[in-house]
Amino acid sequence: MNARVQPASPADHTASYYAAHRQLQPDHPALAGDIRCDVCVVGGGFSGLNTAIELAERGVQVVLLEARCIGWGASGRNGGQLIRGVDQGLEQFTGVIGADGVRDLKLLGLEAVEIVRERVARYAIDCDLTWGFCDVANKPRDFARLVEDAEQLRALGYQHELKLVQPGDMHSVVGSDRYTGGLIDMGSGHLHPLNLAIGEARVAHGLGVKLFEHTPVTRIEYGPRLQLHTPQGKVTANNLVLGCNAYLNGLNPQLSGKVLPAGSYIIATEPLPEALARELLPQNFAVCDQRVAVDYYRLSADRRLLFGGACHYSGREPSDIAAYMRPKMLKVFPQLAHVAIDYQWGGMIGIGANRLPQIGRLKDQPNVFYAQAYSGHGLNTTHLAGRLLAEAISGQQSRGFDLFAKVPHMTFPGGRHLRSPLLALGMLWYRLKELA
Repeated sequence: MNARVQPASPADHTASYYAAHRQLQPDHPALAGDIRCDVCVVGGGFSGLNTAIELAERGVQVVLLEARCIGWGASGRNGGQLIRGVDQGLEQFTGVIGADGVRDLKLLGLEAVEIVRERVARYAIDCDLTWGFCDVANKPRDFARLVEDAEQLRALGYQHELKLVQPGDMHSVVGSDRYTGGLIDMGSGHLHPLNLAIGEARVAHGLGVKLFEHTPVTRIEYGPRLQLHTPQGKVTANNLVLGCNAYLNGLNPQLSGKVLPAGSYIIATEPLPEALARELLPQNFAVCDQRVAVDYYRLSADRRLLFGGACHYSGREPSDIAAYMRPKMLKVFPQLAHVAIDYQWGGMIGIGANRLPQIGRLKDQPNVFYAQAYSGHGLNTTHLAGRLLAEAISGQQSRGFDLFAKVPHMTFPGGRHLRSPLLALGMLWYRLKELA
């Protein structure tokens, strides 16, 4: 029997396909009483979980606090696309970190996917990991950029298969007439992100990390010994990692002002007949186009099409996600006109002004570390951030951490209420530029 859901708020995690098709998720207790540790991690998504894992593997005592439940935010709701890279346009930072630094960031963007690959394999995490991804070109000039991307990846020594797809061969990848070419990357792919988060929480717990759910941090007292207050307890720690990203809210105004929560939305069809699924995505790749208002899609393990995009910078959410997203899906796949939508959901991703992930420590509080603003590259970059933060906290030399920390990040102007409309106007300019 096909599942059906009522239109739900984007904030309703239970409306997602992932939540309905997740593995058994153990409950972790809420913190009650006082506890001490070396490192307290705030945030039970990929940033926090992987920082905790990396630290625990190094023998560090870690407490992790999550305001809701593991994977509740973007980590458990995203498109499930595991794609190389930390950002496009890294050359803009040459003046800050030099050409060698830019090259190193590009290499770190490749390493980020390998961290996920290795973690899934080492701990046998069941998350439907499938290799194969295709960047698709909407216009000939997009295809020219993909040709350049392939050349740059090969120059970096990329170890995985890359293949340019000419316009006439696109139906071997995508059953749509919308595209003018593509770039296949067998070193990127797709997975069930919530099951990955659940599996990583299990790994962290097995390594000795103390995980607490339904434990929001209400106040932080800064100093050489940090104190984090919660509704029923307190954590005293030598170091703090803030890994809340778009859900940081006002917990640390210095950091929250540098990240803009932007809505992204996904629909999932009913299970498709095998022949139709093969027509849409013959090689079962994840796909992403090159527009500012990006479309991304893939097949789930039970042959549903998961179609997402429509990143909103305005702060306004569609009242009916399926009604909003379905026409976008049909522009790509008109053959789905009579297919039912079983699930609709959304969530907030963190956007930084320069689009580079923000990984570093507070200048006035050197024992406070953070990772946020992945700008749509979160599935892989969160895992990289966890490694770099653990290296820095445990006293290892970390060129990657130093490079990210060296890049300055502006605070969005206008405060919490005005920065979203201002950025929305800026993104409108980019969309108009696409039409030129």
